[in-house]
Amino acid sequence: MDPVQKVKMSLAQLVSEALEEARGQKLLSFATAPDFVIEVPREKGHGDFACNAAMLLARQARMAPRQIAEILVGVIKAGSLAGVEKVEAAGAGFINFYLSNDWLFEVPALVVKMGGDYGRNESKNQRVQVEFVSANPTGNLHMGNARGGALGDTLANILDRAGYNVEREFYINDAGNQVEVFAESLEARYLQLKGFDVKFPEDGYAGQDVIETVRNIIGAYQDRLLDMESADRRQIMLNFALTEKIDYIKNTLENFGIKYDVWFSERSLHETGQVDLVIEQLKEKGYVYEKEGALWFKSSEFGDEKDEVLKRANGIPTYFAADIAYHRDKFKRGFDWVINIWGADHHGHVARMKGAMQALGYDPAALEILLMQLVRLYRGGTIVRMSKRTGTTISLDELIEEVGRDAARFTFVMRSPDSHLDFDLELAKQKSLENPVYYVQYAHARICSVFRQAAAYNATLPSVDEVDVTLLNEEDELALLRKIAEFPEEIAIAARTVAPHRMARYVLDLAGLFHSYYNHHRVLNENPELQKARLLLLMVTRITIQNGLGILGVSAPEQM
Repeated sequence: MDPVQKVKMSLAQLVSEALEEARGQKLLSFATAPDFVIEVPREKGHGDFACNAAMLLARQARMAPRQIAEILVGVIKAGSLAGVEKVEAAGAGFINFYLSNDWLFEVPALVVKMGGDYGRNESKNQRVQVEFVSANPTGNLHMGNARGGALGDTLANILDRAGYNVEREFYINDAGNQVEVFAESLEARYLQLKGFDVKFPEDGYAGQDVIETVRNIIGAYQDRLLDMESADRRQIMLNFALTEKIDYIKNTLENFGIKYDVWFSERSLHETGQVDLVIEQLKEKGYVYEKEGALWFKSSEFGDEKDEVLKRANGIPTYFAADIAYHRDKFKRGFDWVINIWGADHHGHVARMKGAMQALGYDPAALEILLMQLVRLYRGGTIVRMSKRTGTTISLDELIEEVGRDAARFTFVMRSPDSHLDFDLELAKQKSLENPVYYVQYAHARICSVFRQAAAYNATLPSVDEVDVTLLNEEDELALLRKIAEFPEEIAIAARTVAPHRMARYVLDLAGLFHSYYNHHRVLNENPELQKARLLLLMVTRITIQNGLGILGVSAPEQM
């Protein structure tokens, strides 16, 4: 069990016993003990841990929260649990606990023992699927895809560390209107490149990457497609282009550090009849009606602004119908929790998709949808919209090439998904402490440098059992130990709240504590016992930073 959770459980037991004792002494009257929490206060002066039991009990006990807190503090008494030095009622009714440092001194041994697994929570025996990026295979990956990729992969890493059985999935949109338009665009470019005067589709895909794909098709087929029927020609070109685009997406995302467990084809839903099947299921449950020849889902009954079309009057299912079939398939595969990362422009799709799952008999709360805001690229204070190479939007490949994978991934995860992100290309490339990713990586490299210096002086890294950890009594040292102790709990919270940006904030805070400590204290010094203790502190700091960066998909270099 992680250090913070262990202390929380002990304090929770202490409060529960105090509640029962106060009720037994008729100091408090209540039917059911409240579902209180033990948490780390935001303000350092409010103790090491705080409890909100008195706040939650006020209505039942018909007493002011502060008065309840004072009664409980009187029952608890400091010292009733080993390590608790002071208990006090504070503010409107919080119970604050002040602990000795003994629990912190247990942290280094745990970190060293677990090593690369430090931070991993116990298995929850729950299957979670994270679906992210899922870009249309009709063009290059853009900044929205890049942010979604970094957020999704980081979240999957967090969930894995939090004890879930996680699968990453990419939904290939290889069916529907956008694919038909893509095929028309390919055919038009092919004929144009072959010297025919044909009109390009008004809503076609006009990017340079489409022209490059068509040139590859010409290289493979030469003139053999000219004499074919248009439908056959388009199908051949589409199959070629989809294979090429999907390979490109796979390679680019792998270069970005992302590997999927499943690549799911939308086309397979249509070919296996799952789309028509789900429409029939909704119809049988009374959630489908016919209007003007089309079939409509009663999504307004589930909080949507209006009902949505499932099948058009021409008999062709909508994308929404395919999406319902896809999410039904996810739950049928046995996932307990399904998480999607969508662009903020899909906001209106959330209620209707949750409603469709509820209509099919699934718990809508088991479908979590993380909405992601736009990314704006800056260079020297100027917004960058176009690629110098292609004249179109900058692609993920070009971003990685310019700033590197580490800087890109870290920057994309730094902000909450629901906030707009300004990505400064110049800052991301700087080798200075102003650059957040460099700031964290430099902390790791700085520790490795100390270890190299120690080796040069024949000072080997100590084993835990030969170190007197109680020598780590400086305020900066205790702050580092506390932050390291919080790592497993931080992972659990980030998983529970679906907040990947918390991990970037955590490693930044930990790096900041280390830099401050290093600037004020000598690690290699004349006191051999203190030196051992400080080397051990740096060792566990390095392990924790490396594990945190690993969750973010960012490297932990030993030299900068």
